[in-house]
Amino acid sequence: MSNEDDVLDTVLDEREVEIAKAAQRCIVAALDHSRAVSVVLIEEGAEHTNDGSPTLQLPPKILRLFADMLGFLSQGKPVAVIPKEMDLTTQQAAMMLNISRPYLVRMLDAGEIPFHKVGSHRKVTFDDVRVFKEKRRARSLDALRELSEQAQEQGMGY
Repeated sequence: MSNEDDVLDTVLDEREVEIAKAAQRCIVAALDHSRAVSVVLIEEGAEHTNDGSPTLQLPPKILRLFADMLGFLSQGKPVAVIPKEMDLTTQQAAMMLNISRPYLVRMLDAGEIPFHKVGSHRKVTFDDVRVFKEKRRARSLDALRELSEQAQEQGMGY
């Protein structure tokens, strides 16, 4: 990734949306009809892969990732690819969790999310933030389910 603008500027224009939709359909169709350990993409018009034309051989898992990204992009949703072990600043992590940085720092100091220090700066891995966010969402859904059950038991009509 060359710079932050490239990562954030993934919104497509109308023509690119149509291309992304078509590419997603092609990839999904290829994956649905194949149990191969890899899929080879060849240049349009090439007779076969032995003619020296450019080919791209990818495992199905990677093609599924591409198909998912193309689907999001064609819906106008920006996409960023981030390594799971990438270090985030406390500000980036707080923004991802939709909380204030001081509140995040208190959570880090309380041991709710693992972190490490680089010099005097706290760093949190993307994966640790993602895991915390998923657990927090699951707790919220459980609490909502429990409240709904209590309302049903008490005949509150929810």
